[in-house]
Amino acid sequence: MSVERSIPLSRVRNIGIMAHIDAGKTTCSERILFYTGKNHKIGETHDGAATMDWMAQEQERGITITSAATTTMWRECQINLIDTPGHVDFTAEVERSLRVLDGVIGLFCAVGGVEPQSETVWRQADKYEVPRIAFVNKMDRVGADFFGVVRKIQDILGANAVPIAIPIGEGQEFGGIVDLVENNARYFDERDKGVTVRVEPIPENMGEVAETWRMNLLEKASEHDDGLMEKYLEGREIAPGELRAVVKQATHNQKIVPVLCGSAFRNKGVQLLLDAIVDYLPSPADKPPIIGESARGSVRRRVPGGGDPLSAIAFKIMTDRHVGKLVYVRVYSGRLESGTFVLNSTQNKRQRVGRIMRMHANRQELVDCLHEGEIGAVIGIGDAMTGDTICAENDPIILEAIEFPSPVLSIAVSPKDKGERDKLSKALQKLSEEDPTFLVSTDHETEDTLIAGMGELHLDILVDRMRREFGVEVDSGAPQVAYRETATIESEVNERFAKQTGGRGQFAQVALRVESLPPGSGFEFVNAVVGGAIPREYIPAVQKGVADALVKGAWAGYPVVDVRVTLFDGKHHEVDSSEQAFRTCASMAFKKAFLAANPQLLEPVMSVNVFTPEEFAGAVAGNLCSKRGRINAMEPQGFGQQIRAMVPLANMFGYASDLRNMTQGRASFTMHFEQYETVPLKIAEGVVAERRKNDGKNAKSA
Repeated sequence: MSVERSIPLSRVRNIGIMAHIDAGKTTCSERILFYTGKNHKIGETHDGAATMDWMAQEQERGITITSAATTTMWRECQINLIDTPGHVDFTAEVERSLRVLDGVIGLFCAVGGVEPQSETVWRQADKYEVPRIAFVNKMDRVGADFFGVVRKIQDILGANAVPIAIPIGEGQEFGGIVDLVENNARYFDERDKGVTVRVEPIPENMGEVAETWRMNLLEKASEHDDGLMEKYLEGREIAPGELRAVVKQATHNQKIVPVLCGSAFRNKGVQLLLDAIVDYLPSPADKPPIIGESARGSVRRRVPGGGDPLSAIAFKIMTDRHVGKLVYVRVYSGRLESGTFVLNSTQNKRQRVGRIMRMHANRQELVDCLHEGEIGAVIGIGDAMTGDTICAENDPIILEAIEFPSPVLSIAVSPKDKGERDKLSKALQKLSEEDPTFLVSTDHETEDTLIAGMGELHLDILVDRMRREFGVEVDSGAPQVAYRETATIESEVNERFAKQTGGRGQFAQVALRVESLPPGSGFEFVNAVVGGAIPREYIPAVQKGVADALVKGAWAGYPVVDVRVTLFDGKHHEVDSSEQAFRTCASMAFKKAFLAANPQLLEPVMSVNVFTPEEFAGAVAGNLCSKRGRINAMEPQGFGQQIRAMVPLANMFGYASDLRNMTQGRASFTMHFEQYETVPLKIAEGVVAERRKNDGKNAKSA
């Protein structure tokens, strides 16, 4: 194979599909693969046969768990497609995908509209400034309301949603689509799964509606181009190509979100969506230069298509039982060739690139290199972690890393067979390499292995993967809430540490002030020592001692957050003082000062969104209130009610079963971490007492 580029950079599209769970992302992806000729038959999600849902857990549950990548062609354009999960527990998959994509399809259910997770992923796309087009799916469903969904995109998401196509009928009457750019109607032949598309004049009964929305399109587009505005105001004819060019530029600048419609399951409208990907979403050449840093911290730029040296980011790690560790990369400049040496500039490690593959879900196609703008997987750079920069050895650059949310739920795990501890350890290591929101730690008092993730489903899937992929049967404890501790008032302490055991002793004295900081501030250390009361070389040891004490709070044993610790005085001894003495003294001092600072317990509070049929809305709202929840909004949606609430995580375990029982299985919900809040004193005392009781039991058994 040649390493020369066969497709111009301007004809490459790196796009993803994002949406709320069950909006039809994977079904839409399957149609894209079918119409582009990548697949010769359509795999259905409900049959467990979808190409992009290749994991056993995905096929059994009918949901997407891991983002799957594939490459296909449409109108001589190479489309690198990533299908992302819709469930909030796997939001990291969306986060890492958006970091490397140039454009996104926001999928919306024609009945559900802007659902809770649609809003979450839209905000994630806002963060990375990714241009979007919207596709209103499931137009064949009873209760479908295309124009209602457009209004919700405008009102809830604050997007300038502009229809470039409108449906001919809705629900059971949905028959075709009016293309407002070409000003004609499209019908899809059901006999050949919609492959044949008939182009006809707009039906008479749609004439007035189509004209209204075409004028809306022209008006919105002309706001972003003076030449088009002049033609529009003078009533002159505007050619489709001219209109497309303006909409394309406005989409790239995130001034417009073109909206299309269809029914992926009924094979209607997907070809128009493919055309819109090519016509409106940017290529890597349309994107601004990639900004990074040199090893010394100076700003470096890589211009797509500018002939710059290699720069790429590792955005996903996967373990394949046949080939080992796969590192998914997006190449921003230069080219990544097999057999060459590259620099992992994040870790400052030189590595040799082994095999390179284009991925088609879990199937692989070997290639000799990845050109700038392309996405693929690499074997041989096994030390790479998610977010690492891969670049040319002679011109290093470090690209901005990917930020992930912190886990909110943890459970203790142990192998059923005590002889499989090493096997479990290897499985946990590989899974944590793949998933940055999956953390593994050890409780040093109980020696329990703790795993932490984004929710019950997330941890359930990981435990299942340990069994299936790594052959480790595990016992898991009850979910534990990731509580935190913080100070509420200012306190000071002057602590002296002196120990004489024969020979050289240990001496240190530190004076600390502990103050509370606003939520989310973390830990701040201030050195305010004057006059050399504590020699400069011992200051880092004091900071380390305080950091040691923060890991396990003195009040309830949970990590301490949002505090400022000021070191303002102390004493030392010329002979007996040491780094270890000051580290120990600082840890003791902080614990005393913290207990005097009226400590409070903080708990993770979740943003919960429930969609329920109208007749169960009262019961659902009442149940959320009984869980210490605060109802923020109740609003009609389709044939039901959407309830938005804030509820402590501690009260949400098993909520899926509760909701099913309350609503005859007809309601659904999503939940994601929002913030930490103070636990009411009476409940906090119970949590602290239980923690101390368990610690006492563990100490006895040890």
